[in-house]
Parts: sequence; structure tokens; C-alpha cells
Amino acid sequence: MAKKFKFHHLDLEDCLSAKQRPKIDEYKDYLFIVIQLPERHSRYGFVKVSEVNIFIGNGYLITINHKNRNLEKLVSQFAEANANRKEYMSKGSGYLLYQIIKHLFESTFPMLDNIGAHIDKLEKEVFADSPRAQEDRLRDILVYKKDIINFRRIILHQRTVLADLGHKHVKFLPKNLGIYFDDVADTIEKMWSTLENYRDLIASIQETNESIISHNTNNVIKTLTIFSVIMLPLTFITGLYGMNLETLPFAETPLSFIIVTGGMVLIVVSMLTYFKWRRWL
Repeated sequence: MAKKFKFHHLDLEDCLSAKQRPKIDEYKDYLFIVIQLPERHSRYGFVKVSEVNIFIGNGYLITINHKNRNLEKLVSQFAEANANRKEYMSKGSGYLLYQIIKHLFESTFPMLDNIGAHIDKLEKEVFADSPRAQEDRLRDILVYKKDIINFRRIILHQRTVLADLGHKHVKFLPKNLGIYFDDVADTIEKMWSTLENYRDLIASIQETNESIISHNTNNVIKTLTIFSVIMLPLTFITGLYGMNLETLPFAETPLSFIIVTGGMVLIVVSMLTYFKWRRWL
């Protein structure tokens, strides 16, 4: 590529590097464009960055990517059908660039819809009386919160690149293509707006889930506290009569066990009645 097209060596170095910031570099004979897209990790399933480098000049367009599945699928469509090649490639390299960028960003919507579906499912689980453990739900909330953060971080930088592409860099792009790239920019803005809504919704779900966990914990602590308070006088009585002193009330009475046990039962009933009256139970 360096010999045939005489691309700048810095651009070639950017193609070989792992990650670059999205940008548009304009040269005398070509444009060098770096865009990033969200993609599911094939093994772990989280949202990761997929980078596509594009060289475009008069009569040619070159893409370099690190196994971007959506771009490879589009190239397969070109190879399988002559109609697709004619539709995308017969109107100049600028129109082909528009079609590629449009396809790449529109292919991320199923991933965005999938995140939205899982958020709706989490919302129903949080507000429903589900037997599912709170810890598992919290973990899922944090996983999708991380996906939304990564998705937003990727899309944020593409907004400027797509806004500049249709207006500032028109050297190799016909002026009538500006409205097409504006359409792609609108798609990015809709995606950004959806991510903003998802971010607010997942934050609300997390706060609600934490409130439910805190409320359940408080109920458990309240129950344990009531048991502890009830056991306190009973422990005192059993400890007092455990000293085996002859001067203790009813200590030498044949019915001492029944009397002491009855007194303890009376104390328990009285305390439970009082707690019920104060609506602590």
C-alpha cells in the first residue's frame, strides 16, 4: 500500500497500532479516516471497541479492520451478488464510503436493542417479588451498566467525526452527499439519546435494587433485635436461678420449675403483645 498509493507513513503506523482515536486526516490526494464501533466480545460477551481504518481517494476506497464481523459480512454481500456491487460501487468512492459507514453503525442497533431488552427484564425482576437472589441481580445490573458506559464512550467520539465528514472534508466527497452523512449523524444522535435513557434507567434500577436490599436487611436486623430483646429477661431469670441460692423466691417449692417457666412464658407473651401494639411486628 505504501508503494502503490504512497500513503503517509504515519497513517500506516496508525493502521498497525492497536488503538487510535477517531479522526479524519486530510491530505492532497486522499483522506484517512479512523472510526470505532461497539462490538460484542466473541468469548466473554461484553462490549468492546472495534476499529476500522479507511483510505479514500478519487476512484478507490480501502478499509483495514481487525476482524470486524459486520464489515466482513458486508464484503461477503459484495462478493455474492453483482447487484450489490453495482448499487454501492457505481456512484463513486464517496457514496461507497457512506454505505459502509451507514451499514457499520446500523449493525450496532441489535446490540443496543439487546441491552435495552435486558434492562427491561432487570426492571421487572427488581420491582417484582422474585425469588431470585439480590446479589445475582446486582451483578447483572453492574454488567449492563458497564456495557452502557463502554458503548457511550465509543459513540461519543464518533459524533464529531461523522459531523465533520459531510461538511468539512468535501474534497473527495460530492456536495450532494452531505445530506447522506447528515442522515448517518442523525442515526448516531439517536443512538446517543437511547444510551442516555439507558444510563438513567440502569442507575434508577440500581438505586431501587440497593434500597430493596437495604430494606430487607433492616427487616432481618429488626427481627433479630426483637428476639434478642425477648431473650434478655429470660437469660437474666435463668442465670439468676442458676446460682442455686436457697433464698430465691420459689426456690424450694416443689412447683418451682413450673412457676419459673410460667413466669418466663408470661414475660414473652407480654413483650410480644407490647411489640404488636407498637406495630414493631
